[in-house]
Amino acid sequence: MFHSWSIARRLFVANLLFVLALTAAFGAFSLLEARDRAYGDAGSRMRAISTSIANNPLVLQAASSGDPSAVLQPYALKVMSEADADFITIMAPDRTRWTHPRAEELGKPYIGTIEPALAGNTFTEVTAGTLGPSVRTISPVKDQDGTVKALVAAGVTVRTVDTDVADRLAVIGGIALVVLTFGSIASWLLGRYLRSVTRGWGPEQLAQLFAYYESVLHSVREGLILVDTRGKAVMYNDQAAELLGLEPSDADRSPAAAPRLADLPFDGSLRALFESGRPAHDEIHLTGSRILVVNQAPAVAPVPGRSRQKPAVYGTVATIRDRTEIESLGTELQTMKTLSDALRAQTHEHANRLHMIVSLLELGRTPQALDFATKDLELSQQLTDDMVASVDEPVMSALVMGKAAEAHERGVELLVRTSGSSGVRGLEIQDLVTILGNLLDNAIDAAAAGESPRSVELDVEAGAAAVEFTVRDTGSGINPDSIDDVLQYGFSTKSPAAGTGGAHGRGVGLALVRQAVQRLNGTMTISNPGGAQFHVVLPVPDPEEEQA
Repeated sequence: MFHSWSIARRLFVANLLFVLALTAAFGAFSLLEARDRAYGDAGSRMRAISTSIANNPLVLQAASSGDPSAVLQPYALKVMSEADADFITIMAPDRTRWTHPRAEELGKPYIGTIEPALAGNTFTEVTAGTLGPSVRTISPVKDQDGTVKALVAAGVTVRTVDTDVADRLAVIGGIALVVLTFGSIASWLLGRYLRSVTRGWGPEQLAQLFAYYESVLHSVREGLILVDTRGKAVMYNDQAAELLGLEPSDADRSPAAAPRLADLPFDGSLRALFESGRPAHDEIHLTGSRILVVNQAPAVAPVPGRSRQKPAVYGTVATIRDRTEIESLGTELQTMKTLSDALRAQTHEHANRLHMIVSLLELGRTPQALDFATKDLELSQQLTDDMVASVDEPVMSALVMGKAAEAHERGVELLVRTSGSSGVRGLEIQDLVTILGNLLDNAIDAAAAGESPRSVELDVEAGAAAVEFTVRDTGSGINPDSIDDVLQYGFSTKSPAAGTGGAHGRGVGLALVRQAVQRLNGTMTISNPGGAQFHVVLPVPDPEEEQA
């Protein structure tokens, strides 16, 4: 039964028991303290009464007379009434009572201790007498020589003292009741708050839930990151740490020790998404070497069905999937498509030229046909020789020649200049095709949309340490304010009907180019010298390092 109780109920019962125990302890302590104080006050009052009577000359004179009771009994009864004492007993040194509240007790021996008084000292004690237990003070009556001639005992019964204690106990009980009431109310309010926060679960259930939560964090294949309202990554699992390049995080780490987003190595678009907290559905974001699909939604507290309060927002939860392998396969497929389109354009161009040669031969203009074929062969052979001599990569040569034919089909002249002869060995050919193919596609699109003369220039410089590609077009150029944006995934300045759309659609080509350049540890700069210009520098790996 106890294990099924919620934290709120346990706290309420524990606090109630604590307040009851505290009240009982406080009441007992106060009762004892009040009783001791009442006995002390009674003793002090009786001491004052007894010493005053003992110092009265009337008592000493009466003690020397033949019948002390005749003088002292009325005097003692009067003082007892005025001083609110239960008894005043004046006695001889041999304990014989001269006064007593009960007349029948006169002449009888006093019951109690008198030895300290006979020695000349005043003392107080609690003892039982004829009236029951009492607090009494005994003082000696001395003559001028210091001889004890009589004893005076003044006292109050314990019943009287207990009556005073009972009056104080009522006040103590009232205070204890107030403490118990307000303590119970505070416990109930705190329990209500905890019930709303913990949803009525007990600590065992919360411990089990935390165990499930930690197991899910470490076993789920998607990345999961929770960002609070202060911009801290309070929690992320192992997969998220791997995808985002973060240090592994403990599930039970304190939120105060969580890193801020500004301190984590996020790229611009991903950081902007996490900091904004806006909902996102299957958004694509590129990191240094990965393509990630991100979904994001606010983390809100549950609200009862009848409540009109707005749900509390604790932050945002984002899930991350790795799409790098899929995009890599898509890039390989697009590379083949780029090459096939280039070959198709080149085939179409050669078919047109072949028809021209055949037509000239059919018209009997053999010299013109031979001259046309010779010049065409020389132009193609020169372009092939230049590319092979400089780049020394057949796929790249085929790509450039195919793009030249494609540009010619669209009314754009592709001018190629090469220098160097170190080649591009050691660089991934797929990344090279992605970089050069997308840059040429965008340049041809821009030049085709511009005014005459329409041209695209490609400069290839293959050195011993690096390979440089420079692509310029005669288009309208790129807005300087948008240079950083054109490299972001999904950003495009093209209209839906313009061009080929890059590798995978609008706003994708240059983002993939940037990612490929980063994978090859290269750099890319963008400028506008009369049109858009892209300059890419790719370092050539050291052959010795590759073998190592």
